[in-house]
Amino acid sequence: MTDKHPGTAFVTGAAKGIGRGIVERLVADGYKVVAIDRLDSIHELGEKLRAEGADIVTDVADIRDRAALGALMDRAAPLDVIVNNAAITSTHRFEDLTEDHFREAFDVNVVGTFVVAQEGARRMRNGGRIINIASRSFAGAPQMAHYAASKTAVVGLTRSMAIDLSPRDIRVNAIAPGVVDTDMLHYMSEERQQAMLGLQLLGRIGQPEDIARAVSFLASPDNIYITGQVMIVDGGRSLGQGQLPPEESAYA
Repeated sequence: MTDKHPGTAFVTGAAKGIGRGIVERLVADGYKVVAIDRLDSIHELGEKLRAEGADIVTDVADIRDRAALGALMDRAAPLDVIVNNAAITSTHRFEDLTEDHFREAFDVNVVGTFVVAQEGARRMRNGGRIINIASRSFAGAPQMAHYAASKTAVVGLTRSMAIDLSPRDIRVNAIAPGVVDTDMLHYMSEERQQAMLGLQLLGRIGQPEDIARAVSFLASPDNIYITGQVMIVDGGRSLGQGQLPPEESAYA
């Protein structure tokens, strides 16, 4: 690999929000990027970035479709970086949660992450990097028990992968974002958004670029001695200064 072309990165959930920010940063870092999403708008991102000179391939795919993922990765191999960003979320009072809510969250957020990581590792150079996007909610979150549990599982998966892949010098880490300015934030009431803003030690809500910077570091050759770790990127919110007012719904 050279500084001009550090390798090939495979990014899931890449059409918008955090995933889009990650793709834009990795392109700027010089990677060839393979970006997938379940949304057709992933192709719009690809067209935009190719017009700017990026080396990017986009495709519509479901991270649970092992055969489709394997075919995509075969065309892109060998891989140097994998970013597991695709996930789903919803909010429900604990008393209203169903087994279907739990199964869907784990099927996408955990099994999907596992499938991408396993297929990718089989096509990855020794010395590669795998970065799983978890969530600060692994420490607990109101009205999101199913989501928090699934992201806690992603943390455990990350740590075990780091052990199993260490003989190949593959570093595996997770990033746990706090509140980030994506579509999910805008489902909340203006009052709740302002309340959340008041809890941010750095005085602002996170941006996709903040998560992308963390990905850029963990994916880079500068990361020579970090593996099996969870990097919390939440502007200090996890220090626990203050609490949100209770509401019937976190998105009310």
